[in-house]
Amino acid sequence: MPYLQLDVPFRYPLPVKRDLARRLGRLYADIMQTTPDLVDVCFRELSEGSLWHCGEDEPVPAAVLSCEIRRGRPPQQRALLGQALLEACSETLGLDPTRLTIEFTQHAGDEIYRKALFDGVLRGGLGRDWSPDETTTPLMESLKRDAQRDGIPANLRQDQKADRAHAQATGPMDRSAATPLAK
Repeated sequence: MPYLQLDVPFRYPLPVKRDLARRLGRLYADIMQTTPDLVDVCFRELSEGSLWHCGEDEPVPAAVLSCEIRRGRPPQQRALLGQALLEACSETLGLDPTRLTIEFTQHAGDEIYRKALFDGVLRGGLGRDWSPDETTTPLMESLKRDAQRDGIPANLRQDQKADRAHAQATGPMDRSAATPLAK
């Protein structure tokens, strides 16, 4: 989390999507006072005629950017983010800004589970709500510090053993293709 999912009725080249994902991640981190390493961006390229904006007249092709975010930020901050994301998507993809909707869904931090390497050890756990402390200490650093202070709970040790056994048996995974990478 955050998870930014852009539904568009067009197809775009990989470099365009990668560059826009980087831009969205940086915008999100700057405006929402966190770090870009937490941001996941998804492009759902729907077929022509699959996404419409309904109005007084005939429906027109549209796009929607759904933003799944941790709660804790004021509405003004989300409005600034919405404007910046809308401008970035419109400029980069040539979308009509009047037909691009930005939606926010806020979640409690503990509705998110993520794994990361801490000192070479794969650890996982539930997230936490956003706090202004992330402006000075990135979330992953504070989670790392907490893990070092508290040790690893038994359930996570078991989880790590299973992950290590899987990685040794299959090799590291390329998550984009869901196939093992060559060793």
